[in-house]
Amino acid sequence: MSTAEPWDVVVIGSGPAGQKAAVQAAKAGKRVCLVERDVGVGGSCVHRGTIPSKTLRETALHLAESRNRLGAHIKIEVPRDLPLASLMDRMQSVVTAHVEYQSKQLRRNKVEQIHGRARFVDAHTVAVDAIQGPARLLQGEVLVIATGSRPRTPADVPVDHENVYDSDSILSMTYLPKSLTVLGSGVIASEYATIFAALGVQVTMIDKSDRPLAFLDREITDRFVEAFELRPGCVFFGGAKVKSVVWNGVDTVVTTLDNGWEVKSERLLCAQGRLANVEDLAIDKAGLCISELGHIPVDKDCRTKVAHIFAVGDVMGPPSLASASMEQGRRAMRSALNLPVGKYVELIPVGIYTLPEISSVGQTEAEAKKAGADVVVGRAKFAELARGQISGTQDGMLKLVVDGTTQCILGCQIIGEGATEIVHLAQMAMMTNADVNLFVEKVFNFPTLAEGYRVAALDIVGQLAMRASAAASPSR
Repeated sequence: MSTAEPWDVVVIGSGPAGQKAAVQAAKAGKRVCLVERDVGVGGSCVHRGTIPSKTLRETALHLAESRNRLGAHIKIEVPRDLPLASLMDRMQSVVTAHVEYQSKQLRRNKVEQIHGRARFVDAHTVAVDAIQGPARLLQGEVLVIATGSRPRTPADVPVDHENVYDSDSILSMTYLPKSLTVLGSGVIASEYATIFAALGVQVTMIDKSDRPLAFLDREITDRFVEAFELRPGCVFFGGAKVKSVVWNGVDTVVTTLDNGWEVKSERLLCAQGRLANVEDLAIDKAGLCISELGHIPVDKDCRTKVAHIFAVGDVMGPPSLASASMEQGRRAMRSALNLPVGKYVELIPVGIYTLPEISSVGQTEAEAKKAGADVVVGRAKFAELARGQISGTQDGMLKLVVDGTTQCILGCQIIGEGATEIVHLAQMAMMTNADVNLFVEKVFNFPTLAEGYRVAALDIVGQLAMRASAAASPSR
């Protein structure tokens, strides 16, 4: 192997976190190379996760909206023998366009892209086994691990990618199944469960948790389950433990629960979390190790215990969001290069692309109460908004959590199509320490879902006025 090539920054992995880290370092005038084992940049986010799944979701969403608007007059069904690829005909063009955009951005910033598999030789040196050509040694003053994650598959779930799938292979299904069992109730499990349900598949969700998306506000998840189970043949089994998963060799996957129940379906998706992609990196040679949860421990600036090595994106664990990963990549590089980092951003909105869509920022009602706040909650139901009626999103709701003493906004949770777009109004209000009257005093376009903020704020102001009136009244 040749002598090590000197670089200011070596980035391993080109997903959202790695790509943003590389560009940030390059803009600071550093010599940067980015190593990617896949053919194109973008990582799982572009090639196997976010973009492909959201492309299928778009089809499911349009079908669901068409049923809502035309169902009483025209029956809309998806043929059972329909090739899944035909529902994602735009996927490859979207992926290709995104890869090309990211590649151009890297080239424009003079980041060298290296196709190969990286592994640590020591704390400053990375060996890259090239797909074509000789291996290379890269020596970096700063190194960034941004290798993403892979599906976690329990040993007793026989994933074969033909009948039993994981979240990376589910979209390789040839045909849309009649029925699907989903093991798990996290973000990925819930997104795919509702996407396939909207396409007319009978979906059974199974998880040990008593409710899906358990980190969210309970009122929101209750609405989510209600909407999911309104679809024909769809059900959520919470508090359930899987005893075995068996493909019968012909046409059925049989899932047996510990209480003896059997769930039969044509296909099964196992979506029970993800693990950091570090198994081939030899991180021990760099002086690093993973935590009990399978992640690389870092500080708030994504710095590992080895001062010049940073870990960003899914390898460092939750929140495992593309948006958060981008910020982690940027922040890590600014910290590494002693550039102003800025205030640590805690108010990162969570966007979950289920059907209906869900988004949340700040504290939930339960979290605010646990923290000792004087909690007042305001709600706006989309069914009561003109835009909700027009767009057929009557199942939605916007919920504001406010401190009744200071009237400051503590959190916002939204369920319903458009949630991931309008949640940013709450985020901006919270980042500027605005109180709830901000939403009362402003004029919103009509008709919009954003009007929900004013409705929820008026709900809160009304409650506070009643409280003040009661306090001022002489006791009897």
